[in-house]
Amino acid sequence: MKHYSDIILAPVITEKSMAARSANVYTFKVVKSASKEDIKKAVEQAFNVQVESVNTLNTKTKKRRVGRYSGRTKAYKKAMVTLKAGSSIEI
Repeated sequence: MKHYSDIILAPVITEKSMAARSANVYTFKVVKSASKEDIKKAVEQAFNVQVESVNTLNTKTKKRRVGRYSGRTKAYKKAMVTLKAGSSIEI
């Protein structure tokens, strides 16, 4: 397995992801080629916790515009990691 920093890119900090933390669900941006098993091992190694399940989704690009300039946001893979009871991550 690769090093966990090669798989987990960054935490996703939004209102929805922060609300999900009360249910022990943490959201991360991950590498597009990462499988659920790779993500599970990386989170367990990085934060020393027990992972119950991993759900993933590929986010699509969105059109954005700043003044007269238009473009698209980047696409990325997002992983929602559910931890076992009693485990938590400090981010």
